[in-house]
Amino acid sequence: MRLLALALSLICLPAAAQEKSGAEVYNAVCQECHGTGKLNAPLFGNQKQWGKLVREGLDDLVPASLKGIRKMPPKGGNASLSDLEVARGVVHMANAGGGKFAEPTPEDAARWRAKADRKKK
Repeated sequence: MRLLALALSLICLPAAAQEKSGAEVYNAVCQECHGTGKLNAPLFGNQKQWGKLVREGLDDLVPASLKGIRKMPPKGGNASLSDLEVARGVVHMANAGGGKFAEPTPEDAARWRAKADRKKK
């Protein structure tokens, strides 16, 4: 009976537990451009290219990623990502480029979404 209860609890996990990590988001969505430099995207791990972006901070980087910027579409072209997943992907890439940002919270993601909604593309 305990085994059945455990199995049912795993099936019924909340959606948040199934969200992607920053590395998973990068590998699934961001790597196509940030792994190759396609469309002049800053290369993953290149501290020179990411330096200015890291200095701008997450309050600029995440809303731009949510809304889209230059040739990058909103959410990197994957509208099914949650805002928190996008933020995790941005933090993952920024930290690989020299940043020292903490894991974003749902509150951070909500604040960045509000900022993105106020921005013009």
